[in-house]
Amino acid sequence: MEFKQRLKELRTEKGVTQIQIAKIVNMSKMAISHWEKGNSEPSIEQLKILANYFDVTVDYLIGFNE
Repeated sequence: MEFKQRLKELRTEKGVTQIQIAKIVNMSKMAISHWEKGNSEPSIEQLKILANYFDVTVDYLIGFNE
């Protein structure tokens, strides 16, 4: 699974909006939308924040391991 799919899956499972995720990583809702569409990707620092928030590894987020 690619990052864009993993992010959307984790976000919906946790019941949070793109706006809430945007606030956590200090980005715009549009940036999160672009991530979920695969138009852009987060920085390493943003990946760390997301991994911590969702209680998963960065490897899991980027689809390195299932």
